[in-house]
Amino acid sequence: MIPEESFASIENKMQSVGLALEELLVTAQKQGCLTVGIYESAKLLNVDPDSVVLCVLAADDENDVALQIHFTLLQSFCCDSGITILRVSGFQRLQRLLGAVDANRNQEEHRDLNCMLVTNPQAEHCRLQEVGTYCQESRRLDQWVPELVLQER
Repeated sequence: MIPEESFASIENKMQSVGLALEELLVTAQKQGCLTVGIYESAKLLNVDPDSVVLCVLAADDENDVALQIHFTLLQSFCCDSGITILRVSGFQRLQRLLGAVDANRNQEEHRDLNCMLVTNPQAEHCRLQEVGTYCQESRRLDQWVPELVLQER
């Protein structure tokens, strides 16, 4: 049985990493270092996988078979390329955080927040290391693709 204080510690760690990820994604979006969408991400991974430092896969619906197939393919490619992967739930939080609709973009294109790639390792964000460390620790605990729940605020 795991002591209650260990659960609190794990929950605090996940909350801290969730905040770090949110800050990282917002900063990457502002700097033009965030690729959004499964198709756009696959294109970038095909052309320039070395520029990708983090792949975020987001879905609240585990029953979407087509999406899970896309995720499996993306995960495999990222693992083969040494790209850190993180699965998150809390899709509505991501939509609010990154803006569901941009007036200059096609609404359907911008809503595809299921896959996001953070690029440009030269401009590494301080929170990237925190997210990366969480992913490494999770993999050491035999969690092949680390998972994180984004909290509503």
